[in-house]
Amino acid sequence: MPYRYGHYFVGFVLAITLAGFWASYFAMAEPMPAAFHIHAVTALAWLAFLVVQSVAIHRKHNALHRSLGQASFLLFPLLMVGFVAIINLSAARYVAAESDFIMVAGPSFGIGMVIALAAYLTLFYNALKHRRKIKLHAGYLLATPLILFESPFSRVIDRFIPWLNVIGSEGPRAVMDTILISDVLVAAFAFSLYLRDRANGAPWMVTIFFVLLQAVIMWFAPDMPFLGPLFEAYGRIPGSVTMAAGALAGIAVTYFGWVAGSHPKSNPAVADAG
Repeated sequence: MPYRYGHYFVGFVLAITLAGFWASYFAMAEPMPAAFHIHAVTALAWLAFLVVQSVAIHRKHNALHRSLGQASFLLFPLLMVGFVAIINLSAARYVAAESDFIMVAGPSFGIGMVIALAAYLTLFYNALKHRRKIKLHAGYLLATPLILFESPFSRVIDRFIPWLNVIGSEGPRAVMDTILISDVLVAAFAFSLYLRDRANGAPWMVTIFFVLLQAVIMWFAPDMPFLGPLFEAYGRIPGSVTMAAGALAGIAVTYFGWVAGSHPKSNPAVADAG
């Protein structure tokens, strides 16, 4: 089976996630916004799903792998709801002008999560579409953790390895520096995987496109004044509407991806003629 060490790779992402968010989420005693919990639970469940899926298929537990794959039809839309919940929280804080930092960085975080959501939709659709091509199927699924790797790893850079921030911007832009560096490292890793098997490297090229787009847009977003009014307008849309839209997008991608990967129906006329 391809990517025999895939579960170790996802486990590493999980470890970075715990390290990056330990101080700001896991170790926090005071109440946290519900959006954080929704996003944390669904994102961690997705990582756990990938780990178990990888282990199951490599140990030839095909029935378990298949059952978990079917469970992802429910988990994936919930994951999208978690993404939208974070976008909504950032937008609400921006509308409320909660702090100087959010007024500068809020649109960056918002557009970054929108790009991440689009990336996940694209990758999961293709994972289902190519589920009969094992290398592509595995690649598209294992690429998903790379999209949001910048979120925990940028915090790891800030807390534990600040020397890695070779850009050295001041103020809120320093956060964008660590995100940019994280995404560039992800793109380099994805490119190395592409070079190992170019024939089945499409998942990694898709990943490179989205993480570099995310890096550039998020870093330059503070210099794009038109994003502020757009983000504020989004923040005034009822959260129930946007979260429902996220869930529907996840459901639609799951359905159409599954249909696209189904065997084509035979044409009775052609069969009779044969």
